[in-house]
Amino acid sequence: MSRYADRFTALLDACVLGGALRRNMLLSLAEAGLFRPRWSSRILDETQKAITQITKGETDGSRQRAAIEVAFPEALVTGYEMFEDKLALPDPNDNHVLAAAIVTSASVIVTDNLADFPSAVLDPHAIQAVSADDFIADTIELDPSEAILALRRMRERFKNPALDVAASEAQGLLQVATFMDEYQSFL
Repeated sequence: MSRYADRFTALLDACVLGGALRRNMLLSLAEAGLFRPRWSSRILDETQKAITQITKGETDGSRQRAAIEVAFPEALVTGYEMFEDKLALPDPNDNHVLAAAIVTSASVIVTDNLADFPSAVLDPHAIQAVSADDFIADTIELDPSEAILALRRMRERFKNPALDVAASEAQGLLQVATFMDEYQSFL
């Protein structure tokens, strides 16, 4: 039985995978089995491009993408393309994200572009759009002890970015910053 058998599925949008802190937190929580991460190759294409742009070429987006693919081979969603034209998001370029979420039966789309995923379009598919901050905070609340261990392992692997209140706040992760402040001695 999969380590994710009793966990929910979340489709991760490129905008939450592009930045190092969000990406590392999300993938560390997924690695701990706190949720089943999903994405499409198009989302990974956008992620790779975003990583390169955010870091101004200092980080190889293709290496980061390859590491994601190796770590989570089961996360790749395929067969969603036929649904894209049937969807009506405000930005048609986002239809692929919702289509992939539908095909993989995701409960949530984790995105920081919430306005692009109105509930009127998502509700018929029983999908919610949530910000990275809300999603990470909610995931931590589901299993705080396992989440703390996962984030501690992440912190040990990555010295930059630092895992602290200031780094979380700087990235707009205000709920996560509150958690970091409360549990800093355990991290």
